[in-house]
Amino acid sequence: MRTGQFLIYLSSVIFFNHLAVAQEAGQTLPEVVVTANRTPTAKAASGSIISVITSEDLARKQVRFLADVLREVPGIAMSRLGPVGAQTQVRIRGTEANHTLVLIDGVEVNDPSGASEFDFNTLRAEDIERIEVLRGPQSALYGSDAIGGVINVITKSGATSFSSNGILEGGSFGTGTAAVNARGSIDGVSYSIGFSKFSTDGVSFAPKQNGNTEQDGFDVLNLNAKVGAKLSDNLKFEMVSRYTDSTLEFDEAGNVNGFSLPIDSDSYTDTEAFSGGFKAVLQTFDGQWEHIFGVGILDIERKNIDSDPSKYRGERRKIYYQSNFFLDSSALVDASHTFSFLMENEVDAQDVSGSWVDSDVDSETSGFVGEYRLDLFRQVFLTASVRHDENDLFKNANTVRSTLAYLHKPTDTKFNVSYGEGIKNPTLFELYGYAAGFTPNPDLIPEESYGWDVGVEQRLWDGKAVISGAFFNNTIKNLIQGAGATAVNASGKNKIRGLEFELMAWANKNLQLKAQYSYTRARDANGVQLIRRPKHVASLGSAYTCFDGRLNLGFQANYHGKQDDTAWQAVSPWGSETVQLDGYVLANMTAKYSVTESVSLFARVENIFDEKYEDVYGYANPGLGAYLGVQVSLGK
Repeated sequence: MRTGQFLIYLSSVIFFNHLAVAQEAGQTLPEVVVTANRTPTAKAASGSIISVITSEDLARKQVRFLADVLREVPGIAMSRLGPVGAQTQVRIRGTEANHTLVLIDGVEVNDPSGASEFDFNTLRAEDIERIEVLRGPQSALYGSDAIGGVINVITKSGATSFSSNGILEGGSFGTGTAAVNARGSIDGVSYSIGFSKFSTDGVSFAPKQNGNTEQDGFDVLNLNAKVGAKLSDNLKFEMVSRYTDSTLEFDEAGNVNGFSLPIDSDSYTDTEAFSGGFKAVLQTFDGQWEHIFGVGILDIERKNIDSDPSKYRGERRKIYYQSNFFLDSSALVDASHTFSFLMENEVDAQDVSGSWVDSDVDSETSGFVGEYRLDLFRQVFLTASVRHDENDLFKNANTVRSTLAYLHKPTDTKFNVSYGEGIKNPTLFELYGYAAGFTPNPDLIPEESYGWDVGVEQRLWDGKAVISGAFFNNTIKNLIQGAGATAVNASGKNKIRGLEFELMAWANKNLQLKAQYSYTRARDANGVQLIRRPKHVASLGSAYTCFDGRLNLGFQANYHGKQDDTAWQAVSPWGSETVQLDGYVLANMTAKYSVTESVSLFARVENIFDEKYEDVYGYANPGLGAYLGVQVSLGK
């Protein structure tokens, strides 16, 4: 896989150098999102609640890993299993980490061999154009894994003129970063190619207060490309590919005061991942009938080198066809209609091996989706979706989704309401995988959910301030939980409800403020708060520009409330007790100064209060850190 996939990556760039990319609507028009429905939709017309993070936001905040900026999105709770590079989980609205479907340029990247989760620890931010976070059950659109929501990462596309950007950065914990990207076009071909390398000596997974002093380093290499062509007025192609190679040192669990907690060791994990996709779009009948054909692949391999070496390989292959019909009935009434039909086939596979691990299985799912969108008087927006899934391991499943948005133009107010259903198939490992002390359960059935939300958004002072709020309610049944040495479907219903508030304001042309607060009550059938779901999450940030735009200053504070976690007993592998982790505040400060139009200097201080905190019981995190760097930009 190491050599073959890298050659595929390079050859795809060379081959598709004779194609040109047509950018997605969501990339070129900030007010348009591509995730809320099966076709691009004006954000103001979305009945679902969706947040958008742009490349400008990432650059201003000097974000290096995507997970760092997701802390600022309402309804999201983060948990990282130790320092930078460790497994990073994202939970949307109190659901599980594998209830979040992650797409990169439309390619699903949840790991079939890794609990169907996407590990955010390797996703760098340098080549990201925008991020869309769609909250609430979305399986009617996206199938399994979308109980909590969808995170869609869209990378930068090519441009008509050449431009390049490079970054060099160094700082605390022996950390260094080098990144470069180039965008442009050749003979009508547009392209975007990026490279980044990150390395850190890190800090110990195991806390120092327990006598652990060994540093656990992390290195990651990212390569990505997006190329394509517009062959005619009505036919275009697009190809995307991404390759990641990382090494993470970690500490194995040992007996610490009777609990299974990390202690210094020489263990490490090597991970290689390749994802890619190809899409062709054909428009007929003057654009009223659109055809989209695409394929997506994911291949990820992890090798754990510890006291019990093991190897995990996950694969996903998807092929799909979507047909969109656009009708305008303005002659009778000011309305437009969109009908979308999707057929897709997906095969997931895992091959896991080791002295206590053995699993080589796959599953196949075929999905059929229908969606109807109505735009009435450009004020009322309605969607209705239905999906039918046929799976070779489970009974067929049907899910539905509907949304409604209303714009009250005299007061610049938006009201929205949505209802959706979700489904999450058991992981292949839960069904068939063996490990030390774990027995699979082939009788598991899919998790199911149904949820709704209502929201309001108010624009003030000609859009200089935007205030929004939402109430959400989600119910999950058949939740898969660990029970001794296996996994079972929990009885009863897990009820999750909460509130989300967000404020964005421009005090003047130089000062921007942003704040959000989320309250989440996530309880199981017995009324017990689910672990790693803080009730309270909040953030506050500001950005200030001065000296004719040459100096940019930023401040960001993220609050993560107290939460419950599980402490596993060392003497009994499945004995445990619940512990409470303290809340914490992570605050960062940034500064960037443009020396010339092409050269900028920047500085960043992270965790300025030197907060000692835990996302996961017994695992350490970095303290105060400072970083300096230079950025060189060429072209427009």
